[in-house]
Amino acid sequence: MNYLTVENISKSYGELTLFENLSFSVHKDQKIAFVAKNGTGKTSILNILSGDDQADSGNVIYRKDVKVSFLSQDPKFDKELTIEQTIFASDNPILKVISNYEKALLNPDDSDAYQKAFEAMERYQAWDFETLYKQILFKLKLEDLNQKISVLSGGQKKRLALANALINKPDLLILDEPTNHLDLEMIEWLEAFFAKENITLFMVTHDRYFLERVCNEIIELDEGQLYSYKGNYSYYLEKREARIEQEAVETGKAKQLFKKELDWMRRQPKARTTKSKSRIDDFADIKHRAHQRRNDHEVQLELNMERLGSKILEFHKVSKSFKEKTILDGFNYMFQKGERVGIIGKNGTGKTTFLNILTETSKPDSGKVIKGDTIKFGYYTQNGITIKPEQKVIDVIREFGDYIPLKKGRQISAQQLLERFLFSRKKQYDFVEKLSGGERKRLYLCTVLIQNPNFLILDEPTNDLDIVTLNVLESFLLDFPGCIIVVSHDRYFMDKVVDHLLVFKGDGVIEDFPGNYTDYRVYEDSQPVISNTSEEKKDTKSWKQKAINKLSFNEEKELKNIESKLNSLTFDKKELEAKFNNPDLSTEEINKLSDALQKIINDIETKEFRWMELQEKLID
Repeated sequence: MNYLTVENISKSYGELTLFENLSFSVHKDQKIAFVAKNGTGKTSILNILSGDDQADSGNVIYRKDVKVSFLSQDPKFDKELTIEQTIFASDNPILKVISNYEKALLNPDDSDAYQKAFEAMERYQAWDFETLYKQILFKLKLEDLNQKISVLSGGQKKRLALANALINKPDLLILDEPTNHLDLEMIEWLEAFFAKENITLFMVTHDRYFLERVCNEIIELDEGQLYSYKGNYSYYLEKREARIEQEAVETGKAKQLFKKELDWMRRQPKARTTKSKSRIDDFADIKHRAHQRRNDHEVQLELNMERLGSKILEFHKVSKSFKEKTILDGFNYMFQKGERVGIIGKNGTGKTTFLNILTETSKPDSGKVIKGDTIKFGYYTQNGITIKPEQKVIDVIREFGDYIPLKKGRQISAQQLLERFLFSRKKQYDFVEKLSGGERKRLYLCTVLIQNPNFLILDEPTNDLDIVTLNVLESFLLDFPGCIIVVSHDRYFMDKVVDHLLVFKGDGVIEDFPGNYTDYRVYEDSQPVISNTSEEKKDTKSWKQKAINKLSFNEEKELKNIESKLNSLTFDKKELEAKFNNPDLSTEEINKLSDALQKIINDIETKEFRWMELQEKLID
């Protein structure tokens, strides 16, 4: 059953053409992810589908009577309403029945009104629906139904918009970055919800685990063309790579044919036959195919990092509270060289407060934070870049100088640096306020990295970045020799970048876990549920004490680093193996790839053997 048909839509802003003549459709039970680079029109397409914007040409056709809900990045609400009033303001008839029933409960003297409301609940089978919508609000941490919209944070508003969309039980749900502003627990609940509920989805998301586990089709906008892949994220990666390799082969063949036809064209006499005219007409198409080039430039990240001294950063009995809410309670920690720490925890457990204390923008109530003399922080915050009126992209970078120092005494101009971050010379003279959300984040990342920090703090760095930029950022961080702290709800990113976690449990409980996010979930799922907070503190201490007793400090660090490196080597091995599919490889190139692959295999075997040795110590 066809829910939505998009026919030949185009969109331009002045001289900038985002896309032309795009067509696709959405059918019942499809769960489609829409993937494209930042700045190529993802949000514009969603705005056209929702009616917030109009295409320059083409049509958007919804099936008659299909029920559609939209989740935008910036939802709009009546600030004077409460959470409950906002939900009941929907045109969902069952919600109106529930609203009438709850009003009748407040007036027990009017038995007739109560009886009518009760019968309506029975008739519409609204009891289960009431349970469902209260469960959704609970899972999205919106339990205080009397809170006014005016006092909600941006994240709470986004979660309320998501709750509204889910509660309305649409036939088709269109989502723009649904996992932004959700903590890890909420994201995993949402994955399970979509797996269970019979909702057709069309979404833009950069969350690769979400893509893997929720979507059954991916539509990619690449170089102005749409490509459809009937599978999840892994399938998409495999088939996309094969498509690009095939395109390269076809372009190579077209170039050979072009040379042949060009020679023929030059030898033709002025008087031409009908047959030669047909060949001349075909020549234009051959020329176009032969000169096709992919715009596959990747972000290039390079730093002149300040050398780290022996003392990095130390927390000594640090405590912090807000009224009766405890964030840190006598917290002790000493950062070591090359640490790659992930910070996870539910919203409101103090992750951002911890970062503010660490960077000295907030003071602890007691205890000391000692920073090494050589430490230079690079702090990528959720707030992003501060936009100044009439400021151009190039002006943002020139605030740090016309020339930026790189490694080995080299330097680079502001224009060249921006080109490495995928801002063309023309784009560099655009106003910053005209950039897409993802482009602004990429520019902000550039401003953080060009200051050459040796201690990177990344607070939700993956929000709004496209998948291509995320892959490059991950590779850069794997090679970054300084310290890294990452707060992120992107589980794929965390698994690849960090080698141990600080888990914020709430009430000042912080657990130091040796492993990545997936390791932690496996560990958590294997543990009995402990509801008492004091018992949880006791259990955490005993768990850590057991690990310390079995491995020395250096061995524990080595084990963490091996696990992180094995993930990276496995990923590199898959990438190298994929390159062997190229039929145009020369013998020399095959030999080089074979040598590189063998080296990775040897590294994996060596590290796996050492990992097993250390694991045996833990088990003994």
